[in-house]
Amino acid sequence: MSIEVGSKLQGKVTGITNFGAFVELPGGSTGLVHISEVADNYVKDINEFLKVGDEVEVKVLNVESDGKIGLSIRKAKDNPPPERRPQKKGPRGGNNRPQRAVSFEDKMNRFLKDSEERLASLKRNTESKRGGKSSKRG
Repeated sequence: MSIEVGSKLQGKVTGITNFGAFVELPGGSTGLVHISEVADNYVKDINEFLKVGDEVEVKVLNVESDGKIGLSIRKAKDNPPPERRPQKKGPRGGNNRPQRAVSFEDKMNRFLKDSEERLASLKRNTESKRGGKSSKRG
């Protein structure tokens, strides 16, 4: 049986390591479910989710030329929850309006301007505390 990327298969957990679980697939081949592909939430200890001998449904993520098969349990679920990023709040607490893309040069120019202003302010404050450049000690 050929294993194709994107297909869902039933498998049996044959081994567990600290980085994932080995799953035997139909046809005798074995693939790895990385610990990040076990559940939708953070998995600290894979043993809390899987045991050797468990029957699991997996989705084939990749098949490498050297025969290694990458699998996912969380992507094999029918309706995985959509991944959402938390919206950033503006300085006044509301959502920011969509902003235009800022180029790298614009960001760099803003950084240089801010940096020069901070250095000038710092110099002004430290020189006044030391007596300035023009004061000479005798």
